[in-house]
Formats: sequence, C-alpha cells, structure tokens
Amino acid sequence: MTEQHHAIDPPPESAAPDGAPAPRAGSAGSAGGAGSHPRHGLDEVIHAPVRFSIVATLAAADKAEFAFVRDTVEVSDSVLSRQVGVLEKAGYVAVTKGYVGKRPRTWLSLTADGRIVFAAHCQALRAIAGGDG
Repeated sequence: MTEQHHAIDPPPESAAPDGAPAPRAGSAGSAGGAGSHPRHGLDEVIHAPVRFSIVATLAAADKAEFAFVRDTVEVSDSVLSRQVGVLEKAGYVAVTKGYVGKRPRTWLSLTADGRIVFAAHCQALRAIAGGDG
C-alpha cells in the first residue's frame, strides 16, 4: 500500500531534553502570550466580512450617509443597522443623526480608535498574505 501525503503535513514532534514530547504550537502547553503570527493582529470585531466592508467604506471618508454605506456594502437596512451597532459598541464607529431639510438622515464615521484598529487589521492581513509571519 502506498503512503498518502497531505497538502500540509504537520512537522514531526520533537522531544524535549528530558525525553518528553515537546508541546505543539498553540496547545495548552505552549508558551503564553499573543504569539508572533500576524493573525494575532486581526481584530475579531471587524474581521467579519460585512463589518470589515463597512469599516473599509468609512475609512475612505470623514463620514458617510447610512444609505450610501448600505448600497456600497450591498446589505439591507436591518443588517447594516445591526452591524453598525456592534461597531459602535466597540467604539469604532460614531453614529450621528440629523436632518437634511425635513428628511431625517443618519451619518456614520470611523472614530480615531476605529481608524487605528482598521489600519492594524489591514497590516496583519497583508503580513499573512505576504507570508511575513
């Protein structure tokens, strides 16, 4: 029978000096801390595709009308509203309500923290895609 190989084979376990198997990376026995892989720089709040798209849209402007973001990201009012709520709670998006004439409007903008987190998230994605980690 022939030996099968997977696309990514795990590295062989090495033995510690005392002869015990060394813990695998990411296991409970591995070193603590955030780790050095760029994925640790990803932000869980904005990593979701719709939230990432909202933040990316807002990063290109000082503020944007709710309807513009909804149409750009191609989601319903309710989906955008729910996801903006998550981003607002995290402190990444500010929501401003007002009027244009007699018509109510909602504007969305990235906070300073939102811009910093978005830039770091994009940098982590580039590092992962470029193999820098």
